[in-house]
Amino acid sequence: MHEELGALAAKAAKVLSRSSEYVVTQPAELRVLRQMSHAELDEFAKRHGWRAIRRLGGKQIEFYNDASVRPM
Repeated sequence: MHEELGALAAKAAKVLSRSSEYVVTQPAELRVLRQMSHAELDEFAKRHGWRAIRRLGGKQIEFYNDASVRPM
């Protein structure tokens, strides 16, 4: 997919290891995620054991740990 996703995934994993949610609001990070379709974003989150939710018309994307999904 995108080379920036690795850094974003690492940052999200670090935050989600100590918090229940990670809210992406940084323009550079949002730009990468907005280029993904809904299905791609869901697959990205699912691969890491998260759930992704788009808020505010895509101006904010939230990741949550999802107990019903195992990371791949």
